[in-house]
Amino acid sequence: MKLQDKVAIITGGAAGIGFQTALLFLKEGARVVFTDVNQTAGEEALSELKKVSQEVLFVKQDVSQEVLFVKQDVSQEADWETVVKKTKETFGRIDILFNNAGIYVIKPIPEITMEDWNRMMGINVTGVFLGLKHVLPEIEKTGSGSVINASSIAGLKGSPGHLMYGASKGAVRLMTKDAAAEYAAKGIRINSIHPGYITTQMANYASETLNLTKRELDKSYPLGRMGKPEEVAKMVLFLASDDSAFSTGAEFVLDGGVTNIV
Repeated sequence: MKLQDKVAIITGGAAGIGFQTALLFLKEGARVVFTDVNQTAGEEALSELKKVSQEVLFVKQDVSQEVLFVKQDVSQEADWETVVKKTKETFGRIDILFNNAGIYVIKPIPEITMEDWNRMMGINVTGVFLGLKHVLPEIEKTGSGSVINASSIAGLKGSPGHLMYGASKGAVRLMTKDAAAEYAAKGIRINSIHPGYITTQMANYASETLNLTKRELDKSYPLGRMGKPEEVAKMVLFLASDDSAFSTGAEFVLDGGVTNIV
């Protein structure tokens, strides 16, 4: 139980990496608040996570004591205020934040509209900033804690069609380092993760947009395959737990070697 009695907020938790992280956190003893802009998907995920709480953790009481879903648009400050308020009311504290919510758009530079740009930055950048702004003061009250920000290998290297997405994830990378510098002396560790393509809806979108088969995407990685959401969740668990007690302001890359092996 690496996260026994810890309280975690996970954004974008209704599917993919966020859902698998919520699942793993519950199994490791955490109480989890997960958010998503999609109400229906969030309620379906909540039902599944409650089932896991009962079957895996042998929880006999109301499983709302273990997991809570809150609808949230991460780009809206009022929604962050609501998430923090409901988390405190339900669980009394906050120890961990996983800023996972994000969108992915591939577009040539001349085709990018201001609407495209503002939406990307609002969710991928402002969403992370607002998470840091509203959650860090609450984690500070506990005396220690961990924040994990989801960046991408697009925040480390350039790719055609990725100007918007790369800019947003590069911003997350540097915000992570600045926040880590500001909060290190307060006992709060802040790190970023940088996945390549993971077998989620984003990879499906990339396959369609780039006109590549899943097999071709797999072959583009030195390890011969894309990553799995469960593998990313395990990295997030490592960073959320005391196993990574001496890591802050760092980048953790999960990309099957694609950024470092030619």
